[in-house]
Amino acid sequence: MATCDTDLNRPRPLSLLSVVIPARDEEGCIASTIQHLHLELSLRGVSHEIIVVDDGSTDSTWQILQAESAKIPTLRPVKNLGPHGFGRAIVCGLDSMAGDAVVIMMADESDDCRDVVRYWEKLNEGHDCVFGSRFLKHGGVIDYPPLKLALNRVANLFVRLLFRHSLNDTTNAFKAYRREVIDGVRPILSPHFNITVELPLKAIIRGFSFTTIPITWRNRRTGTAKLKIKEMGSRYLFICLYVWLEKYFSRGDYFRAG
Repeated sequence: MATCDTDLNRPRPLSLLSVVIPARDEEGCIASTIQHLHLELSLRGVSHEIIVVDDGSTDSTWQILQAESAKIPTLRPVKNLGPHGFGRAIVCGLDSMAGDAVVIMMADESDDCRDVVRYWEKLNEGHDCVFGSRFLKHGGVIDYPPLKLALNRVANLFVRLLFRHSLNDTTNAFKAYRREVIDGVRPILSPHFNITVELPLKAIIRGFSFTTIPITWRNRRTGTAKLKIKEMGSRYLFICLYVWLEKYFSRGDYFRAG
């Protein structure tokens, strides 16, 4: 009698979470971000490494990372020695990760450490990706500048209509992926904040599974925002159209196998 090996359909168990945090001139908040994240993950029993990528800081960010690494054994400071940019810093961190899953997180404590644990739990249920949304029921934003909020909602509506998917917070950087997703969306093209849409859109159109959960976002309390809206509009549009062309014209050449 023929039997079916159900193990083939089971998701690969995860053992180590990498958290990649790009940082540029974040001396006012990087220490507390790392400390709170490490404490939360340790209390919840999540085996982890924290990779903070210094992306050409001109303040004391690197010195603070060195000092914190002497106290937090799971912290791995990395310098992006190549061309700088938010996307390039993230790729530098992804290239350095040892984990079998990754969460990309901001350095300014705008993302909630408790949501990192929720991401990990959802990945362990078998999802390839976990996308947080600030605009689902039970999600929320605190001190979001009104103009940025309005532009955010317009941009996300445009992406939803273009790709016909259910995700309503594509532009949010704070997301989680299994390692095979990161390998499966390469090459990663975006050197700047447009990486925040490239990664999830490629994951979706290349056939990786995802789930969405509500998350909370708080505007930074120290330092200055690195995202410059005037500079990013054309870059977001470029990467959206690039991935859209793949979706409709690549004939599935990049679709996930198996």
